[in-house]
Amino acid sequence: MNAVANPIPARHKNVNRAEVCDANFIEFVRDWNGTPAAPGAHPSAPITPDSLCTREDFVQLFDSQLISRHLDLMARVLRVKNKVFYTIGSSGHEGNAMVARLTRHTDPAFLHYRSGGFMAERFRKLPGMDPIMDSALSFAASAEDPASGGRHKVCGSKPLWVLPQTSTIASHLPKALGTAVAIEQARRIGHTLPVPADSIAICSFGDASANHATAQTAFNAAAWTAYQKLPAPVLFVCEDNGIGISVKTPTDWISASFSGRRDLDYFYADGLDIAAGYEGVARAVHHCRTTRRPTFLHLRTTRIMGHAGTDFEIEWRSFEELMAVEATDPLLRSAAIALASGVYTKEQLLARYEDFRAKCFAAAEQADRTPKLTSLAEVVAPLAPYSAAKVKAEAQRADYETQRVKAFGGAEKLPEKQPPRHLAIQINNALHDLMAKYPESLLFGEDVAQKGGVYTVTKGLHKAFKNARVFNTLLDETMIFGLAQGFANMGMLPIPEIQYLAYFHNAGDQIRGEAASLQFFSNNQYKNPMLVRMAGLGYQRGFGGHFHNDNSIAALRDIPGLVVGCPSRGDDAAMMLRTLAALAKVDGRVAIFLEPIAMYMSKDLYAAGDGEWSFAYPSPDQAMPLGEARVYNDAANDLIIFTYGNGVTMSLRAAREIEKAQGWKVRVVDLRWLVPLNEAQIAAQAKTAKRILIVDEGRHSAGVGEGVITAIAEAGFGATPFKRVVGADTYTPLAGAAFLVLPGEADIVAAAQSLS
Repeated sequence: MNAVANPIPARHKNVNRAEVCDANFIEFVRDWNGTPAAPGAHPSAPITPDSLCTREDFVQLFDSQLISRHLDLMARVLRVKNKVFYTIGSSGHEGNAMVARLTRHTDPAFLHYRSGGFMAERFRKLPGMDPIMDSALSFAASAEDPASGGRHKVCGSKPLWVLPQTSTIASHLPKALGTAVAIEQARRIGHTLPVPADSIAICSFGDASANHATAQTAFNAAAWTAYQKLPAPVLFVCEDNGIGISVKTPTDWISASFSGRRDLDYFYADGLDIAAGYEGVARAVHHCRTTRRPTFLHLRTTRIMGHAGTDFEIEWRSFEELMAVEATDPLLRSAAIALASGVYTKEQLLARYEDFRAKCFAAAEQADRTPKLTSLAEVVAPLAPYSAAKVKAEAQRADYETQRVKAFGGAEKLPEKQPPRHLAIQINNALHDLMAKYPESLLFGEDVAQKGGVYTVTKGLHKAFKNARVFNTLLDETMIFGLAQGFANMGMLPIPEIQYLAYFHNAGDQIRGEAASLQFFSNNQYKNPMLVRMAGLGYQRGFGGHFHNDNSIAALRDIPGLVVGCPSRGDDAAMMLRTLAALAKVDGRVAIFLEPIAMYMSKDLYAAGDGEWSFAYPSPDQAMPLGEARVYNDAANDLIIFTYGNGVTMSLRAAREIEKAQGWKVRVVDLRWLVPLNEAQIAAQAKTAKRILIVDEGRHSAGVGEGVITAIAEAGFGATPFKRVVGADTYTPLAGAAFLVLPGEADIVAAAQSLS
């Protein structure tokens, strides 16, 4: 007769692994049969003979672990009752509480979503805060959630310097490194930080996320910075649980990949054992804070109860494998330490375990009764704040005469005293002005310093403001945006340059998923004020192909909360830059200044040498209201052309031909602001039109024109005859072939004739 070896108990075959893990803990404590230490040890005594962790440390860390675990268990139970809307838990990762204990609440933290233990422990840093209730409000999508106001379940707290985010694939690593760099940059420019000068930036993520391109760019940039002996006190915490949703990480991959990296200092700690792992965490934190070098903490964790409540691991893992993983539950190890050291008796520990369960469920029930977001206005309130009067006042503020005289090299050299100039020169002048006005501003990007940029638009800025404020970066748009977010986090005004519009697409998620979303997901508690300069659009003759003749604007128009301005002439550029900077300073907005490359050097409009596209520099007390268009020939209404960027001069020239051929009076409306479109102003212009043309250098299926047409139609003027003149749905080819796919003046004239 053959006996069945090691049969699996029926309880362990339960498909609800949360119930199994809960029962495992209770059973482990109830059946523990070790010999406890004699009572009376001092709270400062080590919890185990060789541990750096004291008994007091351990008791509080264990409580944080228990809080985190019961929040996970509560979420799994109440999700089916629609009282909780998030079940990605921290079970198995509770050891990250050690990182919170050994750092300060003023160390900015950018956290992995499995950070329940970290958050519970950091809440101890300030009196009167309740991690259970705050978490319950977040789980319940309550409008009273102090982190996001009910917009998402995030690890976040304004007083505890945990910046809320939704990063799931390590997209927060660049801004964490940027924040570390910014902490050090403040000293170089004399800026007062909102945190202590010896703060470090903490950034946690999973082992699977460590492979992501966004993570790798942060690791590379950190090492690149350290290689040049520039301080960058970032603590990368890789919480290695050996699996990414269902894809296993190869054994020892993280240690093999990171332990030997130059200029990324590697430390290891066991996050499954507080007594054993505490010293490793302490060493990593101390090293990062004292050396100011990028530090990589490899924290061993596990993942029990699955990726989330919807992840039924039994469908793709055996019971034996699940039981083996659950046996490594860090709470079982903490329970054994607590019992063996005499911190708790079995009865005391079980009572404490149940007490936290009761508190979590009570908090959840209370949170369920709190107000929720019930209107669209409430939802979007923090997304795109606009304080019109304050922005106008800030944009027109001109109380920095001494600084600007110094920046321009003398009163006689002030730009408003010079002859009319073209777009590139006036952008350069405006940047000098902004740098003089805002001593906390920084201008950076590829080639922007000594070279002055590809098109010399930043020429002279490095000489005027020195290397601490105008500097080159490595060739990595993701990290440029990461730096911008870091500087913004520390109260500076970043002015990053993305060399070409096409290069934005390499790093667009840093704006869409990180920078522009921060106000929304933090309920306007945190902001990422920045003014991004991007050269782009088409019509460069004989140069560049699609990477330098890029007309892909739709990606920008799809980002909630973003502001995009696009000037066509120098005076507009200067006034728009002042408004964009004011939007960043006053309302914390993420703003993009889209510069038409082909217009940089344009001086003439109708004929060579006429100088009609060179304009005087506006005095520093002049600014352009957000959304305001520029209208040419306002009284004309036979044909109205809506356009922007390169389309403005083309349309003005085409208007002369149309007037000759058709006898029509033509009005040209330069939209200037592409995001958000001023729909009311568009409708007001269209109201008197007999015919309408939209000249859009974007592509046929994805440009700006669709928004213009929608604004016109929704205002009730859709019956007015109209045409679009747009780019083709193709990449832009090299040299003269580019003009086969981009709209031209002849196309505008032909479209007008078709409206006769």
